[in-house]
Amino acid sequence: MRVKDYFQSIEQIMEALSEHSYIADRALATILYLATRLEKPIFLEGEPGVGKTEVGIVMASLMNTKLIRLQCYEGLDISTSLYEWNYPKQLLYINLLNREGTPREEVEKVIYGPDFLIKRPLLEAVMNSRDVPPVLLIDEIDRSDEEFEAFLLEVLSDFQITIPEMGTVRAEKRPMVIITSNRTRDVHDALKRRCLYHWIPYPSFKKEYRIILARVKGIEETLAGQVAGFMQKLRQEDLLKKPGISETLDWAMALVHMQKRYLSEDSVMETLGCVLKYQEDIEKFNRDIWADEEKRRWLLESPQNESQKDIN
Repeated sequence: MRVKDYFQSIEQIMEALSEHSYIADRALATILYLATRLEKPIFLEGEPGVGKTEVGIVMASLMNTKLIRLQCYEGLDISTSLYEWNYPKQLLYINLLNREGTPREEVEKVIYGPDFLIKRPLLEAVMNSRDVPPVLLIDEIDRSDEEFEAFLLEVLSDFQITIPEMGTVRAEKRPMVIITSNRTRDVHDALKRRCLYHWIPYPSFKKEYRIILARVKGIEETLAGQVAGFMQKLRQEDLLKKPGISETLDWAMALVHMQKRYLSEDSVMETLGCVLKYQEDIEKFNRDIWADEEKRRWLLESPQNESQKDIN
């Protein structure tokens, strides 16, 4: 089964995502559908915490296939992302075979075989595509170096990898590739041209409210509306790190575990560390936002009644 055989319509993808508690708009569902039909990588950009990584996780679950994740970071090199040889194991076998008098040519054939190869994410995605293509999630590509980005272009162009000691390994079926970026630096156009592009923005109130209800079990609708409204308003402030959906869900779950049924001034201050992750933002919140009585009331008031028609 190939990637393009999984979904027959955009509506099918939207419904499947919803069943897995991922609330997606039609634009994202369209990109996912086209990526499967055209067998092209997806490049997802957006602020941290808006659900980019979750797309890859959910798609692997929908396709009932393996998720292979490559977490990018500064200094990521080919051996860490592609493959390397198990040198300690090779040395042990070399000593063993030499004691047995095995010819050098035979030793090399043995130690440069699959049993001594450590597959890293990129090679694993290529070699595990025989029956069911996996989902390859290349997370936070903007954290890697430009050299790695250039190397990735070669892999994505034809999904084949040459191992000098073993030859060329080709993917029998193209994996679904999802590349994410927080846009901490610009990614080269050459990489983007090989992908379908989609920007995931912060959600609207309606979408954030639906996400909370779908992902946080046992939450009261009133509390869900207050949390969604609070986060929508807080993102309008000039903060170093605006809270994303991940912070919203963490906060909502924390409030449920504290058996809160609605937001209060005390519950906000007790759980502020779930929402803001920089001391500078906490100080600004206390000084410029929470100390202002009018702003405090504005943050706490539930927009659910005002937007009930939109929600329904």
